[in-house]
Amino acid sequence: MSDTALEAVLRRDRVVVIVALAIITALAWADLAWLADDMAMGGMDMTGYRMIPAGRGLMMPADAPWQPIEFGYAFAMWVVMMIGMMMPSAAPMILIYARVGRQAATQGKLFASSSWFAGGYLLAWTAFSLVATSAQWALERAALLTPMMESASNRLGAAVLILAGLYQWAPLKEACLSHCRSPLLFIQQHGGFRREPLGALALGFRHGIYCIGCCWALMALLFVGGVMNLFWIAALAILVLLEKVVPFGRVVARVAGVAFIAGGGGLLLQTS
Repeated sequence: MSDTALEAVLRRDRVVVIVALAIITALAWADLAWLADDMAMGGMDMTGYRMIPAGRGLMMPADAPWQPIEFGYAFAMWVVMMIGMMMPSAAPMILIYARVGRQAATQGKLFASSSWFAGGYLLAWTAFSLVATSAQWALERAALLTPMMESASNRLGAAVLILAGLYQWAPLKEACLSHCRSPLLFIQQHGGFRREPLGALALGFRHGIYCIGCCWALMALLFVGGVMNLFWIAALAILVLLEKVVPFGRVVARVAGVAFIAGGGGLLLQTS
C-alpha cells in the first residue's frame, strides 16, 4: 500500500473511531440528562423519600431497605455516568491503539480490534461503578445523602473535599496520571499491542485501573456536589480531561487540589 493510500485509510479509521466515541459519549450524557430531569420531579418536596434513577419517577421511603431492582438502577446510572465522564479522556489512547493496529494490518500483522481495548477500559470503570453504588447505599442508609444524592452533612462534604484535595498532590496520583498522559509509552511498558482479543481486553482493563487510580477521589466528589447535578458532573469531567490531555495537566491537578482543600475548610467553618 502506498503512503498516500495508507494515510487515507488511517484518516478514515480515525474519523470512524472518533464518531463512535462521540456517539457513545453523547448517548451517555443524554441518558444522564433524562435521569436528572426525572429525579428533580418538578421541584417537588422529597422530604422522607429517596429517588430511584430509573427515568420513571420512582421513589421509595427514605428509611426503607434498598431492593435489588433499586441497586440495579443505581448501578446502571453509575456505569452510564462513568462512560460519559471518562470516554473523552480515554479517546487519545483508543485512537493510538486503532492507528497502530491499522498500520500493522497493512504489514500483515493482525492485532485485536481497538473495541476490545476500549471494552477492557470500560470493564474497569464498571467494576468501579459497583463500588460507587455500594458506597451510595451505605451513605443513604446512614442518612448522609439527600434525595438528589448529594451530601446532607457539611462534615462529610468537607472531609471528602479535603481528601480529594490532598490526593491531587499524592505520589500515587502522579504515578497513575503519568500512565494516562503517555498512551503509547503505557502500551509499550505493558507488553505492547496484542494479537488476541482477551489480551487487548486485559490491556484496556489495566489502563482503566490506572485511570481509576488517578480519578477515584474526583469521582467521590460527586457525593458532595450531587450525583445527579449535571453541572457538577460536567465540571469534574472537564477537569479529568484537562489533567490528562493538556501539557500543563499536572499544574491543573494541583491547583484543583488547593481549591478542594479550601472548599473543605470553608465547609468546616460553617459547621463551627
